[in-house]
Amino acid sequence: MKNAGIRTGAQYLEGLRDDREIWTRGTRVKDVTAEPGMGGGAASLAGFLDRQHEAAYRDIVTYEDAQGIRCAISHMVPKSKADVVQRGRAFYEWATWSNGMFGRTPDYKNASVMAFAHAPGFLAQGSKGQADFVQNMTRFYDEVRLNDRVLTHTLVNPSVSHAQATSGKFDEEVALHVVKETDAGIIVKGARLLATLGPLSDEIEVFPSTLLRADDSNIPFAFAFAIPIATPGLKMICRDSYDHGKSHFDAPLSSRYEEMDAVVIFDNVLVPWERVFMYGEPNLCNQAFAQTNAVVHMAHQVACGKLAKAEFMVGVMCAIAKATGRDKDLATKGMIAEVMLMAETVRALLFSAEQQAHEDQWGNFIPLRGPLDASRNLFPKMYPRMVEILQLLGSSSLMATPTEADFSNAMAGDVEKYFQLTHMDSRDRVGLYRLAHDIAVSGFGNRQALYERFFFGPPQIMSSVYFDGYDKDSKIARVEDLLAQA
Repeated sequence: MKNAGIRTGAQYLEGLRDDREIWTRGTRVKDVTAEPGMGGGAASLAGFLDRQHEAAYRDIVTYEDAQGIRCAISHMVPKSKADVVQRGRAFYEWATWSNGMFGRTPDYKNASVMAFAHAPGFLAQGSKGQADFVQNMTRFYDEVRLNDRVLTHTLVNPSVSHAQATSGKFDEEVALHVVKETDAGIIVKGARLLATLGPLSDEIEVFPSTLLRADDSNIPFAFAFAIPIATPGLKMICRDSYDHGKSHFDAPLSSRYEEMDAVVIFDNVLVPWERVFMYGEPNLCNQAFAQTNAVVHMAHQVACGKLAKAEFMVGVMCAIAKATGRDKDLATKGMIAEVMLMAETVRALLFSAEQQAHEDQWGNFIPLRGPLDASRNLFPKMYPRMVEILQLLGSSSLMATPTEADFSNAMAGDVEKYFQLTHMDSRDRVGLYRLAHDIAVSGFGNRQALYERFFFGPPQIMSSVYFDGYDKDSKIARVEDLLAQA
């Protein structure tokens, strides 16, 4: 149904049953919603979409537009500090539904699309020829908003040479590039890394690399567009799934939140002109996320999700300490306190950003960028440390985890006897440690740690960008003032 606003989970799942070309384990997937190792993530996201309709959540995560259509708050254009805070509350609510373990919920890309669509002066700089990029972006924003589309995105080109990539150039043998212009649109060929939630999305947003050298040789690599996943010639090659078909008891996270990552292949794909948002302007592409403030709105959503994840890690560790009676042990409390400090650091940075929200050059309100940049540089270091502390707390108990079946077979009596704790029966104890195992030991858990390390990019680039954007001059001036005093 067109222009219906928020969708139900059933409508989302039905939309995934098309002729998209998804490959996993050497074979093409017939139905991603039923594919072992993939369908569980689709079902979880469908459940999240259903929550938008529930009275307990509807007014937190949705709003009514001027036409009375109920849409996700991540599409709402913030026109005040209160709007920024309201959006943050919605981002955080969405994140708590998976405790931050389903990283690519739709609100992330919604925030990006909203920002691009409401910075018309920026896109207008590149409008030329057969495409009105401002009109295209506005139309796409309404398509996504009014039909509750789920998006994935991809930014990174593969490379055959590290030196070539770091020089800001790409190789046409592997990198996605325009091979031809036609009356209908541009034809693109090559690959992109790495589309999280790709197989379970409605559309893919292919936005520009921000590391393009601004010269004519990079014009074929300078573009931004969005197309349906089922577009002819678009293929996805998935990594191994970390959902191995176990029960929610045996794998409480990986059985629910496998969002899948995929390399995207474009085999002479036609992108209609009306779906092109930027083209042929490498320097403009480099500025896109910063100048539209898309990066700020995306970082806002991310900080809310990381807070939910950090709180969850605290909860798991405190539950283990309480169950084992170690919550009075100074060393144990010290380790968990370190994670509490991390969670409260993210909370403070998020609060600072929201409370210092201000109007941007496009007439929209944005959170203060500095605290969000601090958060997104700190969390890639924080999360692996959280996992390490959980490993230290759990020790060998993270491996001493019978399965759910062992509570109903010939070993049930032994399991009941030997796996109990003073403050917890054996089934609850095993369930808690299987959860900790899924975070700190399993393939799913290790993917989470890797995901956090590189979420916004390589740490050295992130740190460099933060350094360049920091207000250094005022601090240097204070040093110079002191040294100049008689």
